[in-house]
Amino acid sequence: MTTQVDKTRPREVKRKLAAILSADVKGYSRLMGEDEVGTIRTLNAYKEVMADLIQHHNGRVVDAIGDNLLAEFASVVDTVQCAVEIQKELKTRNADLPENRRMEFRIGVNLGDVVEEKDRIFGDGVNIAARMESLAEGGGICISGTAYDQVEGKLGLNYEYLGEQTVKNIAKLVRVYRVLIDSETSASTGMIDQPIQFCTTVDGIRIAYSFVGQGPFLVIPPGWVSHLQLQWEHPSARDYLKKGTRNHTFLFYDKHGCGLSERNRTEFTLESEVRPLEAVIDHLKLKRVALFGFSCAGPVSIAYAIKYPRRVSHLILYDSYARGEAISTEEFKKSFPSLIRSAWGVGSKTLADIFLPGVDVSALKWFTHLQREAATAEMASKLLDFTYNLNVTDLLPRLRVPTLVIHRKGDKAIPFHLGREMASMIPNSRFVPLEGDIHIPFFGDADAILRIMGEFLGAPAHGKDSIR
Repeated sequence: MTTQVDKTRPREVKRKLAAILSADVKGYSRLMGEDEVGTIRTLNAYKEVMADLIQHHNGRVVDAIGDNLLAEFASVVDTVQCAVEIQKELKTRNADLPENRRMEFRIGVNLGDVVEEKDRIFGDGVNIAARMESLAEGGGICISGTAYDQVEGKLGLNYEYLGEQTVKNIAKLVRVYRVLIDSETSASTGMIDQPIQFCTTVDGIRIAYSFVGQGPFLVIPPGWVSHLQLQWEHPSARDYLKKGTRNHTFLFYDKHGCGLSERNRTEFTLESEVRPLEAVIDHLKLKRVALFGFSCAGPVSIAYAIKYPRRVSHLILYDSYARGEAISTEEFKKSFPSLIRSAWGVGSKTLADIFLPGVDVSALKWFTHLQREAATAEMASKLLDFTYNLNVTDLLPRLRVPTLVIHRKGDKAIPFHLGREMASMIPNSRFVPLEGDIHIPFFGDADAILRIMGEFLGAPAHGKDSIR
């Protein structure tokens, strides 16, 4: 008897969970327009390299049309490791090419459900990987939250959290992380060992924090912009941290909108700045802390000390202010945020010169790079506007915690008279003017700042009682 096949019955769909790698070339149209033959030759050579590495990491190339490449793996760890090796190999090959002929791939990785048909794969799992690719920089890698959850702590890499992103044709927000490709070598370059962890504010914002040292906690809210992984790259910064944490535990966190904290931000109020500080202290169940309010963190520290006077043992305000509108001229306050939005590279260099006058080139490069990695041009511009609009003078007479105000006389970022004015309005505060014109505390006479801080905080007892 012959069995009849019902051709009207829909064919069963085969689904599976897969790790997806999606890649394309940044600026492909420009490269083709300038040299079509040379671009195709380089593209084919680079795709061959990528295919070999994919196979080596137990993956398979699904599609490779034009400048795109799609591959699938059974393991997310293999996928991310493969992506990192691809970018490193292509970076080496690009070094041999003229700058305008270098071919940089953007790579996205996702773990998700896919539909398999013959040798092809489709579905949201593939779509999200493609969206991760579009968020990556040339030569960079972005991965989804589902991929990050599988690789965290397994590859010796660090990751920058870019927040929850809206991606095309996907209903839900997707967590996005940037792979910091060069971070696996940080141990050999003198980087500080500072495990980075996360907590959440009362309104659901993810905040990255870390702490280093021993003894009572000195909480250091972020200043203008922040990046936990880059803030100690310069030798002067590491020396300052090493000396400062002999008797205290320094606690840092990245500002909302910056660094490794959630990047999406729409609220710019004093309350929105205080909430991350509350979240970190509450998360670690710290009973009593000292606060170091540097620069833009001064008003935040003041507001916290007013709200929680019993939880603040000491308040140190370094090169800070109470009246943001008095920091600079009206013309500068209007024009400079616009410059940052339109030319963040120029803006970040200009700020480095203002913050660090007279330092060596390496320090200027470090701070310029930190600023650009810490925040987008749009976010930096909004934060600068917020700085100019912040005013906490009405809070100063209400401070009831021991307060030390330190200010360098020649500071070009926050003028000296603003520190003096602030100290005059805080009951029983101690004001210490210092020589120098550098805004960042660990350049210039950093030892003087550490000494004055140590004297103010008193002989520390190791901090078992600092935590409940």
